[in-house]
Amino acid sequence: MAQKPSIPKGTRDFSPAEVAKRDYIFETIRSEFKKFGFQPIETPSFENSSTLMGKYGEEGDRLIFKILNSGDFLRKADKNALTEEDSNKLATSISEKALRYDLTVPFARYVVQHQNEIEFPFKRYQIQPVWRADRPQKGRFREFYQCDADVVGSTSLWQEVEFVQLYDSVFSALKLDGVTIKINNRKVLSGFAEVIGESDKLIDFTVALDKLDKIGEEGVKKEMREKGISEDAISKIEPIFKLQGDFSEKLEGIKAILSSSETGMKGISELEFIQKAIENMPLKTASLDLDVTLARGLNYYTGAIYEVVAPEGVKMGSIGGGGRYDDLTGIFGLKNMSGIGISFGLDRIYLVLEELNLFPETVTQNTKVLFLNFGEKEALYAMKAVRNLRSENVIAELYPDDAKMGKQMKYADKRDIPFVVLAGDEEMAQKKFTLKHMKSGEQLVLNLDELIAKLQ
Repeated sequence: MAQKPSIPKGTRDFSPAEVAKRDYIFETIRSEFKKFGFQPIETPSFENSSTLMGKYGEEGDRLIFKILNSGDFLRKADKNALTEEDSNKLATSISEKALRYDLTVPFARYVVQHQNEIEFPFKRYQIQPVWRADRPQKGRFREFYQCDADVVGSTSLWQEVEFVQLYDSVFSALKLDGVTIKINNRKVLSGFAEVIGESDKLIDFTVALDKLDKIGEEGVKKEMREKGISEDAISKIEPIFKLQGDFSEKLEGIKAILSSSETGMKGISELEFIQKAIENMPLKTASLDLDVTLARGLNYYTGAIYEVVAPEGVKMGSIGGGGRYDDLTGIFGLKNMSGIGISFGLDRIYLVLEELNLFPETVTQNTKVLFLNFGEKEALYAMKAVRNLRSENVIAELYPDDAKMGKQMKYADKRDIPFVVLAGDEEMAQKKFTLKHMKSGEQLVLNLDELIAKLQ
């Protein structure tokens, strides 16, 4: 009995219509990347495990898909790990490679490896799939594409400004108006931890704070207590849960809290620079908002932190994010190489565009005309016309078999092909073609030039 086919959880097949819609998003993003001067690169789908492990925090490491060594991998396995049933040690000895978890760490590796060939500042974009052993749910998959843009080799805050503009430009081009670009600064978060006397618990503090929109104020406080953050410290930070108003008003609110922290005030200064620049160059359709609880779980952000959320009324998580990383390449031995980057969540953007019916009708446009097949002579006559139409950028096909006419018409109807062409003995004798519109039933007898003009 034949085995029923299936695919792994968290992966998907895509129909022709879905691929066309995804390509529309890819092409729009790629076009905007190019306008902003970013250059494309590609990296392998898998990296050495040592390149990836330890770069995403403990939680991220658990989500990396490891690749078993080829051949008899158990023969070279750590015998103690086998005996002790130590999964981590065993994985290290039987898996030297892993599927990439994101595009940022491979990019850092690329920069270090090719530093002598690169002109800095280096602006690159990358659109490739990544893999995470995550629990599949709506908008979250185990295999998905990331669309990243990064600049390395510059500490200028104009890069932060440009990335806000890039987000605005991409979502405006996709007609996805009303997105909110949330921004924070890691220095502000460090300042908070400093003024409450919990600098040594910065990661625990920021991870809990980042969950405010999911678990609420009491949930955040509870998690902070569980991580050993004192009640006194939590009470000092309480005003940030109540921050309201526009960007400027929120900045004024946190200035009072961070006045004693040099690091925190530096973060505020950087946020003010970005805000003033955007005020002088207003965004097309997006809005910029200060969210001081925005932390993001990745350990490598050191300055600006971005997160983009869909327009109000659309229930979807982040559709983009990124930030400044001052020394990401340092993990591979290249020190003092500041960078900043952002990512677009393709799959979530797709779901939002679908929900709001924002895909142009032309995106899924397929074959425009199908030539019916009445036999060998007729097929040759039709195929010559098909070739001429294709040279004029009209998508045309010949039905491959001389099946019953009803079957061929049904095929055109099911594929939503708007026109069919009938060419039998009479049309061939007159060097004509009968063009039929499938929906209206209208028929026209045309020569080749007229046919091309009608279908263009």
